Amino acid sequence: MSTSSSSAAERDFKREFSKIFFIVFVVFLICFSIFVVNHHENNKYIIETLEINGSVQEGDALFKVNCVGCHGITARGLVGPDLHSITQRLNDKEIIKQVTGGLTPPMPSFEIDPVNMSNLLKYLHSL
Repeated sequence: MSTSSSSAAERDFKREFSKIFFIVFVVFLICFSIFVVNHHENNKYIIETLEINGSVQEGDALFKVNCVGCHGITARGLVGPDLHSITQRLNDKEIIKQVTGGLTPPMPSFEIDPVNMSNLLKYLHSL
């Protein structure tokens, strides 16, 4: 009798383990798919942005509307850091990811079209 209850317990364990494994596998696939799609779209956005020759004046105007509250009117920093050497510390792709993703709190993420992002990059390079 103990052999059959042991077998039943093993079958129950295997069934539960299989369910959990399947759920974890499905969640992993979903997360991986989201990452791949997001990564592809992010790369497309970055490539498009870098192909545009932005305007310093337009970037300055954009900066003054969106960034001065944290980085100051002269981009020397307030709550956010001084941006005058940002293009030596980060490459353009990293800057784009920082602006669009808000990677360092309390910086928010910004939805910014490629033309305006290119303008902002041009402005940051002019500092």
